[in-house]
Amino acid sequence: MNAVVNVMIANLHDKADVLSELVDEALYGMPVEVLEDVDDKWVRIRTFYRYEGFTLKENLDLNSETLTAWNADANDVVIESFADVLTAPKIQSAKIMTLTRGAFIQVVEEAGIEKGWSKVQLVSGECGYVRSDWVQNRVKVYTTTEDLFRQQVVQTALRYLGTPYRWGGKSPLGIDCSGLCSMAYMLNGAYIYRDAKIIDGFPLREITLEQMKRGDLIFFPGHVAMYIGDDHYIHSSLGGNEVNVNSLNPHEENYREDLATTITGVASLF
Repeated sequence: MNAVVNVMIANLHDKADVLSELVDEALYGMPVEVLEDVDDKWVRIRTFYRYEGFTLKENLDLNSETLTAWNADANDVVIESFADVLTAPKIQSAKIMTLTRGAFIQVVEEAGIEKGWSKVQLVSGECGYVRSDWVQNRVKVYTTTEDLFRQQVVQTALRYLGTPYRWGGKSPLGIDCSGLCSMAYMLNGAYIYRDAKIIDGFPLREITLEQMKRGDLIFFPGHVAMYIGDDHYIHSSLGGNEVNVNSLNPHEENYREDLATTITGVASLF
């Protein structure tokens, strides 16, 4: 059975218990596969990027007809940190709900009554308005050149600078190291494993440190970062409590010896 996330953020836990470890977050509008109906409150799901966890049924729309229509038409994504969906195309109107960067949405009209607004449809079928600059067409498969992809994935990661660290997080409300890297790739049409490791069946391949270019990923024990060039990398660091930039160069002020000396691997999409 398939379903669609119908809340801003659906927590995925490692057990069917709200007090258990948060392993991931599925964002609004994302399709999921229901693997197990645990009880009257919980289901075990697999996301479209093949990550599994337990979530509350109330976080999902389980209507198969809704899913079919949504998968066909939800071709847009929120790119601003947060986007309010309003009842009318003006800032003074009432808020229907708030979405975060990465939420899937359906734009049904590029401009509302006032310039700069787009009419959007929600999972429920209700319509509202979002600032046009805050949504864009969803990149489902990357078709750009390697150089352009590398540039875009780094730019996307940099948009999360200053985001608080959250274990299992994947939004501007809070994000962890693998959440940052996987979201930057996902928003540019590439789907990598959500945890800080390289595994078979996903597109990353291991390369040497000397081959590393912008947009490649650097792995450490239990941690992952994105190389952004000039000996610098961006990551969501538990030690730094937020997304920040550090250096591999010991002569730089933002050098992290604990990371620079414990690199376990480097991986690239190319």
